[in-house]
Amino acid sequence: ELDELAEAGRALNASRLDERRRAMALKMRALERTWAHGVFDRTAFAAWRATQGHPLERWALFCVLAERHGPGWQSWPSALHDPEGPAARQVAAEAPHRIAFHAWVQWCFELQLAAASAEVRRIADLPVGVDPGGFDAWDWQDQLAMRATIGVPADRFSTEGQDWGTPPFIPHRLRAAGYRPFIETIRAQLRHAGGLRIDHVLGLFRLWWIPRGTARGAYVRYPTNELLEIVALESHLAGALVIGEDLGTVPSGVRRELSRRRMLSTRLALFERLPPKRYPRLALAGVTTHDLPTVAGIMTGSDLDDQAASGVRPDADGLAVLRARLLAAARVAEDAGVDDVVLGLHAALAASPSALVSATLEDALRVERRPNMPGTLGAQRPNWSIPLPVPVEDL
Repeated sequence: ELDELAEAGRALNASRLDERRRAMALKMRALERTWAHGVFDRTAFAAWRATQGHPLERWALFCVLAERHGPGWQSWPSALHDPEGPAARQVAAEAPHRIAFHAWVQWCFELQLAAASAEVRRIADLPVGVDPGGFDAWDWQDQLAMRATIGVPADRFSTEGQDWGTPPFIPHRLRAAGYRPFIETIRAQLRHAGGLRIDHVLGLFRLWWIPRGTARGAYVRYPTNELLEIVALESHLAGALVIGEDLGTVPSGVRRELSRRRMLSTRLALFERLPPKRYPRLALAGVTTHDLPTVAGIMTGSDLDDQAASGVRPDADGLAVLRARLLAAARVAEDAGVDDVVLGLHAALAASPSALVSATLEDALRVERRPNMPGTLGAQRPNWSIPLPVPVEDL
């Protein structure tokens, strides 16, 4: 019964962009058929569900509400804005089978994640914020500043600054909650993981808050020592290493503090003035990230066209600086081709003393468009939806 769905899924590879909504619809139909046939270990599922407790049940309820009322809980009937309110409890009582289905989907994820992590040191990625219309924001309303968003002020590589559209935690309310949201997030990410990359680790020190409806922001400081101690404890319990994405405008003392706690720094050829052979041991070394131009995008100059098409003011001077750093790190001539630059960069990184080295499939395949253009949303650019030029099976 799943053959037709699988074939429809493979057909999506021909799409110009990743068809996430269509893929999701196909997967849900396949999961619903599997659930209806009941060909799984019901005893094992029931035992696992019991151990997950309240967070899993509330998540499953959120899924049911989203199916009924659409995405973005702020657009739901106001009575459903309260996760503990009588209206939400009534839905939970009326839809036990659908709630059980969504809990079972999470169990499927759990089994697959455990299997995928068994033979490799899988490193999870912790984003800097949550979707304001998603489950986390619905569940943690009391700890989030829903009338503000976070981002970064203008700098050399983002001349107009960035607004990431995600609400920040309110420091004193997070502490009053015993840091429950932060602890739950860290533990969830470290399930079966051998490591954790913390995006914008500077956010454990301070975050750039932007009040909604304004273009200006300010830094808000966080209880750094307490947050870092939580990360240290949870990573120790999980037996996992931690990488801090400490790029951008780094306040004085941040990298020293991270090094003191033996958290890996992030060193990118695009940002470093030193050659890879002089990178520190406690670091994840690489060329770029999903938020920065690819090697091909820099060397051909096409990233400037992408910036303009996305509504971002093209920064030719900034791209020239990045190009010069790539050539220096790769130790190639000014007129070197993309292949020579890519190979030279990764040879230099492989010889660096850094504990970990990352490479991107975009650079391996000479892709010119970066996966994400920071500061752009919605119709401006199809972020996170630009597929690789070949299916994963053909890489």
